Amino acid sequence: MVLLALSALILGVLWGAFGPDGTPIDLIQIHSDWILYLLMFLVGISVGLHRGIVQRIKEHHVKIFIIPFGVVTGSILGGLLAALLLRIPLNQGIAVASGMGWYSLNGVVLTEMFGATMGSIGFLSNLMREMLSFFCIPIIARRLNYYTCIAPAGATSEDTTLSMIVRYTDEETVVLSVFNGVLCSAIVPVILGLC
Repeated sequence: MVLLALSALILGVLWGAFGPDGTPIDLIQIHSDWILYLLMFLVGISVGLHRGIVQRIKEHHVKIFIIPFGVVTGSILGGLLAALLLRIPLNQGIAVASGMGWYSLNGVVLTEMFGATMGSIGFLSNLMREMLSFFCIPIIARRLNYYTCIAPAGATSEDTTLSMIVRYTDEETVVLSVFNGVLCSAIVPVILGLC
């Protein structure tokens, strides 16, 4: 998955540098709203595919919200700190960090909101978060605890990084991971809209 994402990025850079005018980006910009709706629809499908997840979530009651709250709060605080250090507007720093690993959505929305430069920063920042998660999850599972493995994954803990969480943690952590991913994925567009 990481190699595929990296290869796609490199191909995109090569196309942009050496490809013909009228890139696929033009087509994406024209239809960006529909692409975002499709992404949200696909997230809904991934949630619906996890049979029995609702019952498992009910077993944890209110404490199941602690991990997503920590992930969202940590991401926003990280965005604020980065904005202060890099001397960019606070809302842009929060917007970049609030993608929580969902690079495809974050990049497109930030391009519409703040331009291509911030869109690229948002895309790369969230792509690196996801890629870093693949390397961090096994180390965190060994050195800290299973629940902490969910934090670096952010919104991707329900899909792309879930395989790593399944491999290195236990069944309860997987349930919490899916719930965290669903909640973070739902919150990402809200936070971006507020920025």
